[in-house]
Amino acid sequence: MKRKIILSICLMLMCVAISFAQTGTTQTSPAKADPLFQTIADLDKKMFDSIDRCDMDTLASMWSEDAEFYHDKNPPLIGRKNIVDAIKNNLCGKVKRGLVPGTLEVYSMGEYGAVEIGVHRFYHPWEQDHGEVGEAKFIHLWQHKDGKWQVTRVISFDHGAAK
Repeated sequence: MKRKIILSICLMLMCVAISFAQTGTTQTSPAKADPLFQTIADLDKKMFDSIDRCDMDTLASMWSEDAEFYHDKNPPLIGRKNIVDAIKNNLCGKVKRGLVPGTLEVYSMGEYGAVEIGVHRFYHPWEQDHGEVGEAKFIHLWQHKDGKWQVTRVISFDHGAAK
C-alpha cells in the first residue's frame, strides 16, 4: 500500500514538473500572448516589414555581426553583411512575406534568448512576377544581450509551393 502511495505521489510530481517545464508558446491572439511570445512576434514583424520597405539599416540592426543563415536551396551565409546583401538582392522589392496564421511558436532559451519557429509564405505581388506563392518553415535563434535582441542563427527549410 505504501508503495502505491509513493508511486502515485511521484507520478503526480512528475506531471506537475512537466507542466511547469513547458515554456514554449503558440499564440493566435495577441491579447493572450505571454511577454516573450509578444516580444519575438513584434521583432518578427519588424524584421519582415523592414524587408518589405527595403529598409536595410533597420534590417542590419536586427542581425548579430556573426550571424549564420542556413537555407535548403542555397549555400550558407555567414556574417551580417552577407545576409543583408543577399536579402537586399533577392527579396527587397521582389517578394512580400506573410506569416502563416497560427504557426508561430516561441520558446525560451534561458539566459541566451529565444527560439522562434514558424511557417511563412512569400508572395510575388508585382505585375512582372509570376504570381506564385512559395512557402517554407523557419527557425530563428534570437539572442538578448545588453538589452538588445538580434538574430544569430536562421534555418530556412522545406521550401516549395504554398500548401
